[in-house]
Amino acid sequence: MPPLVEETPWRWRIDPTGDMRVPGVVFASRALLPDVAADQSLQQVANVATLPGIVRASYAMPDVHWGYGFPIGGVAATDVEAGGVVSPGGVGFDISCGVRTLVSPLTRDELAPRLPALMDELWRRVPTGMGKGAVWDLGSDAELRRVLTGGARHAVEAGYGTERDLERCEDRGVLPGADPDAVSDRALLRGLHQLGSLGSGNHFLEVQVVDRIEDPEAARALGLRAGQVCVMIHTGSRGLGHQICTDHVRAMEGAMARYGIRVPDRQLACVPVRSPEGEAYTAAMAAAANYGRANRQLLSHAARQAFAAATGVGELELLYDVSHNLAKLETHTVDGRDRLLCVHRKGATRALPPGHPDLPPDLAEVGQPVLVPGSMGTASHILVGVPGGDAFHSACHGAGRAMSRAAARKRTSGREQKRQLAAVGVEVRAGSSRGLAEEAPFSYKDVDEVVETVERAGLAKRVARLVPVGVVKG
Repeated sequence: MPPLVEETPWRWRIDPTGDMRVPGVVFASRALLPDVAADQSLQQVANVATLPGIVRASYAMPDVHWGYGFPIGGVAATDVEAGGVVSPGGVGFDISCGVRTLVSPLTRDELAPRLPALMDELWRRVPTGMGKGAVWDLGSDAELRRVLTGGARHAVEAGYGTERDLERCEDRGVLPGADPDAVSDRALLRGLHQLGSLGSGNHFLEVQVVDRIEDPEAARALGLRAGQVCVMIHTGSRGLGHQICTDHVRAMEGAMARYGIRVPDRQLACVPVRSPEGEAYTAAMAAAANYGRANRQLLSHAARQAFAAATGVGELELLYDVSHNLAKLETHTVDGRDRLLCVHRKGATRALPPGHPDLPPDLAEVGQPVLVPGSMGTASHILVGVPGGDAFHSACHGAGRAMSRAAARKRTSGREQKRQLAAVGVEVRAGSSRGLAEEAPFSYKDVDEVVETVERAGLAKRVARLVPVGVVKG
């Protein structure tokens, strides 16, 4: 592992050695730096820097930790016209895993007497766990294909939301370039009966309250106020996305030799973006991204129904929806000229600055919302992108694990976690005691320090801090 050079208290550099084509850049406070002896994520940052066509640097966000090939919290861009590659490891198995936040007119005090009833309604209406179960059981391959090409827009057109929802979604809810024919039959089968479901692991639906406003002007632009009830949904493309990643990693492993590509870790399997295998993967990845966006749209519909049934107030306005596991074709200025890049963000989210053309008109002055969930029972944050944001306008996606799931289970039990959360006023509905133990707050980094580091590193600025009052887990 090459040595780390401290550039600022919030930014560290790994100078190129061996086959590295660019440096590594790690955004972290000293306390957030991974333990090199216990976590190989910094070595993965260096490994990613060897990819053909990579430009500027291999980046890591403050929530960085070990992942498949790429570290989770990794960002890397390759020059498409110069033979730059796309790597499924730079996206992850849960393609388009992401977060959306909805805001309610209710206050914490208004919700309090109805909170248990609301959590019961959410538990009844939101399918969880690893198997089948969906808000919208699609019923046919043809309907699934329409979701894969239409994303959240198709869900809205089918009656599961409003046009305004789409205005507040990344890419207006549809990633172009999707081709269902690039998706295997097994992946299609896995997606047929899971649209509108949380899944398991670190996925959740949380009822939250705005605990603190950090930037009053930006908060007003986003419609946030202290004491306001919000809903945060974190999930992705479920089994369909996982199967797509599995299928295309296998295909790329067999194709790399034809393109003269060698990588230090087989989990970095990659091919040129402009190759038959690269184009097949990006088409299938876009289809999975659209499934993930439709999935979160369906869960928003279920949340609105639950709020209406339990509180009489079903108006939940979408603040924003953004993915944190994608590779997107974007134009950025590198070395003084505009270049088409394939920007991999794995466990990292876009953080577009004010005035960016991809923002909806009503967010143009404030910048793109950056949604950063904490761990179960701790705070979450809403930030916005800033001018000059580094790492191709990217920011962190969460707190980041500091401990493995197995280690967390050795330290606690699901029953104990539920007791502790209840003691601080958090209602929990969960299908798995094991899952609650694995997601214990102590197994994650300090999310407050993570977002402070993001702000001090100039990646995004804090707008509001939210705390949970109700948690739904698989």
